[in-house]
Amino acid sequence: MRSFARRTTLPAIASAALLLTALTGCGSGISLDEPIEGPVWRLVQLGDEPIAPGGDAQLQFDRNSGRVSGSGGCNRVTGSFTRAGVSLKLGQMAATRMACADPVRGANEAQFLSALQNTASYRLAPGRLALLDGSGRTVALLSSGTTR
Repeated sequence: MRSFARRTTLPAIASAALLLTALTGCGSGISLDEPIEGPVWRLVQLGDEPIAPGGDAQLQFDRNSGRVSGSGGCNRVTGSFTRAGVSLKLGQMAATRMACADPVRGANEAQFLSALQNTASYRLAPGRLALLDGSGRTVALLSSGTTR
């Protein structure tokens, strides 16, 4: 009777493991967490410093093309990205080269572009996207303007 229980339990465990693997997308590179793709993410903090409201720095990730685009605050930016689970890598970002009349905005843009290049992972909270460097330090915090 004990061996019968083992035979019925092991297939049940294997089936449950297979279902869990299918649901979590193991090996597919797709995470079931809230997607970063879709919303427009507005920069609200660089490192530990909040950004004054009304700044134009923002990003939008497009899952279909694997591209990220937006604004650094003065210039349009675009590049590629790859995401697997919480790992996030942005490719070399290209930017227009317009002069920034506000020196603070120009300095923020340079720091933002540097933060994007140093991004190794991310963390999500409702309406918030934290970009993290390789040591797990927040290099930029963005808001989608929505909370749930």
